[in-house]
Amino acid sequence: MSQSMSTQSNRRRFLKTTTATLAATAAAPSLVPASALGKEDKPAASERVVVGHIGVGNRGRSLLGGSLGVREAEVVAAADAYATHRKAFEARTKGKAYADFRDLIARDDIDAVVIATPDHWHVPMALAAARAGKDAYVEKPLGISIEQDLICRKVFQENKRLFQYGTQQRSMDRCRHGCELVRQGLIGELKRIEVVAPNGGGGGKINPTDPPPVLDYDMWIGPAPMVPYTPGRCRPKGTYWNYDYSIGYLAGWGAHPLDLMIWGCDADLGQPITVEGTGDITPDGLYNTVFNWDMNIDLGDGVEMTFKPGRDSTKFIGTEGWVRVWRHGCDAEPKSLLEKDIPMDERILPTSKNHMADFIHGVLARKQPVATLEDAVRSDVISHLCDIAVRLERKVTWDPAKEAIVDDPEATKMMHRDMRAPWTLEA
Repeated sequence: MSQSMSTQSNRRRFLKTTTATLAATAAAPSLVPASALGKEDKPAASERVVVGHIGVGNRGRSLLGGSLGVREAEVVAAADAYATHRKAFEARTKGKAYADFRDLIARDDIDAVVIATPDHWHVPMALAAARAGKDAYVEKPLGISIEQDLICRKVFQENKRLFQYGTQQRSMDRCRHGCELVRQGLIGELKRIEVVAPNGGGGGKINPTDPPPVLDYDMWIGPAPMVPYTPGRCRPKGTYWNYDYSIGYLAGWGAHPLDLMIWGCDADLGQPITVEGTGDITPDGLYNTVFNWDMNIDLGDGVEMTFKPGRDSTKFIGTEGWVRVWRHGCDAEPKSLLEKDIPMDERILPTSKNHMADFIHGVLARKQPVATLEDAVRSDVISHLCDIAVRLERKVTWDPAKEAIVDDPEATKMMHRDMRAPWTLEA
C-alpha cells in the first residue's frame, strides 16, 4: 500500500479495531471439531462454553450442527416457536427446549446464544441476551431498521459482550485472501466496487387460515404486527420477503457481499454516503419487499459503488487491477495477484477457518471474533439506505459521523420500526 493510502486508512472509521486485537485473533489456534477427537475428549468445564440456540429450524438446524461440532461448546438448550423443532432438538441432543426464548436466556448456566430466527427477532433477542450477560452469534441480516442496528451496537458495548455476525464468508480462505489483496493496496487506488446479491421476488398468496397446532403463532410474530396466519407466512419465502419481518434480499442476501465490501474496502466511510436507485415492490402480495433493485452509491473519497441482483460477489476495481471475491472463490486481474502469499505477520485481516469455532474460541479467550458488530452495522445500514431510497424514490444521504440521514424528515422516520406491545428495544 502506498504511504498516502496508509495515511488515509489510519483515519478511516472502519479500521478502528486495534492492531493488537486483530493480531491476537489472527494468531489464535483453530479449534478441532469434536467429531475428529471423539466424544470422550471433552475439555474441563472451565474450558467449555455453555451454549443455547434460539431458532433450530431451517438455518438454525445447520448452526446447531456447527456448535455440536466444536469440542469446547456444550449445547444445553434451545428455544423455538415450533414444537416440532423443539422435539427434534431434544432428540438430537441432551438439552432442554423451550417455547419462549426468555426462559432460555434466564438460565444462569448459559454463556452464549446462537440466534437463527426470522430477521425481525434478531435484534430484540440479541439485546435480551447481552443484557443478561451473554455473548451472541447472530445470523444475518442484523436489524429490520437502522435504529435497531445502532441500539444493538450500543447495548453490546455497554455490557461488554462479544458478537459474531453470521457472515460465514469471513471464515473462507479465498474470501479473506481476496479482501487482503485489496487492503494491502495491491490493486492500486480503489475507484469502484460492484456488489451483487441474489434477487428477491414479489407476489405470494394471502389466504388466512388457522395456525398449525405445533406453532406458537403469537411468539413467532413477537414484535411484528399481528396479522392473520397464512400458510406461506412463517416459512421461506414469507420470512425472507415480507416487510413485516425483513427488508428482503437487499439485506438477507446482500449482507454477505456487502460485508465483504466492508471487510476489503479501503474507501473512507467517514464521509457522507449518498444512495439512489430503483427497485420493484408488489404491495398487494405476501412478498412485499424490494426486488430487481439497481442501486448507485457514492462512498466518498472518490469511490463509487453499484449494488444489483445476480450471483453473490464483490468486485473491487482499482487503478492497477481488480479483485472479485465470492463464496469459495476469488478472481483477479492481473492473475498474478492470486499467487500472492501474504505472510501471517503482515496480514491486516484476522484468519478464521471455522465461523462457529471462531465464535466459541472468542468467548473463551474474551477476544472479538472475526465478524464484528461494528462492521455488521455498517453493511446493514447500507442495505436499509437502499430500501429507503427505493421506497421514497429519491436520493438519500447518510452522515456516518452523526449516524443520521441528512435533511430528509420522511427518510429519517423510516429509520424506526414500531414494535407490537409488550415488545420493546428498551431494557
